[in-house]
Amino acid sequence: MIWRLEAMGKSGFEGTVLGTLVMPYCSGMGNLIFAFLLGSKGGPGQEVLTNALVNNITNLTLLIGLPAIIWGMSVLPAAKAKAKPSKKKKKDNSQEHKVNRLSLLLTLTAAIFFTGVVWALAQDGKLDFADGMVLVGLFLFWQCFHVFEVLKTNVRQNRSFTWMLPVNLALLAVGAYAIYVSTEWLVDWVSQSHTGFLSARYLGWLSGWLMALPNGLLAFYYARRGNPEVVYASQVGDGHISIPLSLGIYALYQPMPLPGFFQTAVIILIGAATIHFLFVALLGRLPRWMGWVLTGAYAVFLYKGLGK
Repeated sequence: MIWRLEAMGKSGFEGTVLGTLVMPYCSGMGNLIFAFLLGSKGGPGQEVLTNALVNNITNLTLLIGLPAIIWGMSVLPAAKAKAKPSKKKKKDNSQEHKVNRLSLLLTLTAAIFFTGVVWALAQDGKLDFADGMVLVGLFLFWQCFHVFEVLKTNVRQNRSFTWMLPVNLALLAVGAYAIYVSTEWLVDWVSQSHTGFLSARYLGWLSGWLMALPNGLLAFYYARRGNPEVVYASQVGDGHISIPLSLGIYALYQPMPLPGFFQTAVIILIGAATIHFLFVALLGRLPRWMGWVLTGAYAVFLYKGLGK
């Protein structure tokens, strides 16, 4: 997956666009397939919502907090004293970082907005067919916006997609099918067990953690490489797959009831996204001490969701 993402990043998809438009489908495909499988088989909708909340909160707290603690998360890195690039190159790099920051702020705003819409639609205690139509429609509009952003950027830079783009997408599709097969097997296997932690009772939690694993690999890989904007955009963008698309897909099949910790999870999710927005907007980075705070918030979420 990283191999093909790197190739696509050199052929028209860069920075936050790569993290927002392409990478979420790779890391979030499991969430989509999970929602589709449970919706088509009449599985418990509460587990789909739990899956989405666990996945999103893990992304915005733990999987951004830990890289911030270890490597730091600076979207506007300071110029190194040893390097003396030309004025033009320095200006281009500065402009690129500023554009990345604006794109990231837009992505974070969308995360807050989408979560707020789900909270508003769920005030009657469930998400039904009409709610699902709204959520899927919001997601499609958001993706169309990013597609046109990529096309506009390519026109400005007099660049076009290479002939390898269909090949890369085909290889990612093969990976998506493998995820479908493995997810279906795992759902059936866990659903047959009714005792212990690895059982149907914790299906939403287990699937949420499992599907956050590729997000974690991508986050640590790009953080170590010094691409915090891709880390940010991939984690936040993956949340757009879970909320609103996965929830909307299941709601199109049948009404989705809410888990008991829904309100707490929404508060943590919107709070984390707001914290990221403020630090990126004001400082251009996430301080290491805030990484500890986000990791602690994830521990609170685990206690509220699993403590009882």
